[in-house]
Amino acid sequence: MGYVVVVSVPVILFIVIVALAFYLIGRANGRREAVSAQQHFGPPVPPPLQAQEKSDQV
Repeated sequence: MGYVVVVSVPVILFIVIVALAFYLIGRANGRREAVSAQQHFGPPVPPPLQAQEKSDQV
């Protein structure tokens, strides 16, 4: 003898909608933090080309 678990369709849809919302919010936060994060590992980033051209002319 076993148990039967009944889950309604609105509950399943609600869970899917909430999961999708958390996914989209988390992705947006991650992209925002990735742009503002400093580079901690690896070689330093060279300056932009405009700064190099101005230093050569001076």
